[in-house]
Amino acid sequence: MTGADIDLILPELILAVGSMALLMFGTYGGGDSRAGLINGLMAALMAGLAAMIAFDPGSGRAFDGAFVSDAFSRFAKVLMLLSAAAILILAQDYLAKRRLMKFEFPVLIGLAVLGMMVMVSAGDLISLYMGLELQSLALYVVAAFRRDSLKSTEAGLKYFVLGALSSGLLLYGASLVYGYTGSTNFERIAAVVAAEEVSLGLLFGIAFLAAGLAFKISAAPFHMWTPDVYEGAPTPVTAFFASAPKVAAGALFARVMYDAFGEAVSDWRQIVVFIAIASMFWGSIAAIGQKDIKRLMAYSSIGHMGFALVGLAAGTVQGAEALMTYLAIYVVMNLGMFAFILSMERGGRPVTQVADLSGLGKTHPGQAMALAALLFSLAGIPPLAGFFAKYFVFVAAVEAGLAPLAVAGAVASVIGAFYYLRIIKMMYFDETEEGLDGRLLTPHRIALGGAALAMSVGWLPFVDGFGLIEASRAAAEALVR
Repeated sequence: MTGADIDLILPELILAVGSMALLMFGTYGGGDSRAGLINGLMAALMAGLAAMIAFDPGSGRAFDGAFVSDAFSRFAKVLMLLSAAAILILAQDYLAKRRLMKFEFPVLIGLAVLGMMVMVSAGDLISLYMGLELQSLALYVVAAFRRDSLKSTEAGLKYFVLGALSSGLLLYGASLVYGYTGSTNFERIAAVVAAEEVSLGLLFGIAFLAAGLAFKISAAPFHMWTPDVYEGAPTPVTAFFASAPKVAAGALFARVMYDAFGEAVSDWRQIVVFIAIASMFWGSIAAIGQKDIKRLMAYSSIGHMGFALVGLAAGTVQGAEALMTYLAIYVVMNLGMFAFILSMERGGRPVTQVADLSGLGKTHPGQAMALAALLFSLAGIPPLAGFFAKYFVFVAAVEAGLAPLAVAGAVASVIGAFYYLRIIKMMYFDETEEGLDGRLLTPHRIALGGAALAMSVGWLPFVDGFGLIEASRAAAEALVR
């Protein structure tokens, strides 16, 4: 390990040392009595690292190509760190009121984000797996963090069992890729793929890798864990699942396909197209009958990951740019939605039924307006940012000769709009005997209002004014060399 290697992995080293230090501080310095302080320190550490990475122009490869630092990884890391920091801040009140404010929670979130940062910088199948398992092991624990809840325990167990299965699929695919290319390094794999015709065995390896990655992004038909885990896990954990891990898995999917198999686009594109179509339609149709808003958001995430994969299926710079733009907009929409869901209470007790939103437009018009803006954006209604997110991926697909995929996405989007619009209808046109308490803490109010404002003024010139389009393009160009 050289000084140059250390410079490239410095953010990861800082997060690793910081997480360990906070773990020791919690263990020997007061335990749960200092949990709120540790939570705040972890959020501050992540926000600081995001700023550090955003302004750090350093690019290169470390550890013989096993770790890659470029504009693509920096874009994903900034998004993951900021979303994780936001979740930690939003979760404070929820965890404290339900006696879940344990010092292990922010430490586990920090270690999960550390794994995600390694994932998106992976330049080798081995480093990919190390990052993936570090993330997964931490997420298994936080999914079952509410130990006195049967649903939470079941969620953690189900996630663990199915996660182990997906890891097996990914490892089997990695072993096939290694067997047919003679290397686990992405650059060397790409050289073999470019020099030789893709063999049937290597195609099977790519397929198994894609299956393992599809599980992590909760894409159909590998989505089985998502609804139950979203419903059973504590709401802050569900909010976290819906943000940073989605960015990490989506970025990792793109990293593997472009970096290692960029010369075999026509081969892996078919796999991604199938996963995208299955996810878009299953997420859109299955969500219609959901009565719990957390389960509804789970199926919503399945559908949205399908739309994001439309950009990946394009296999072009434009497609990678559209993918990263979509993930960024999706994270903002979800942070706003879960800021509201975290505050859903009636008589001081949490509620998560969709029917509980009935009459919200009359009892709490400001909250209803912000929530409606986010729901319209999730549905892809113009001129909100969610519409442009879908527009970008569909245009990338058409430009790549995948017009039928774009048409399928448009049809799925129309179907999916039903359950978003149904919630808006309930808020403004249905009556309720007892409304929600409507108490929003300042962090929740800022997150809900800020996300709604960002999505509402989401026409292209304004989005570009945030620098999102430019940053996504730089990330895509760094990936698709």
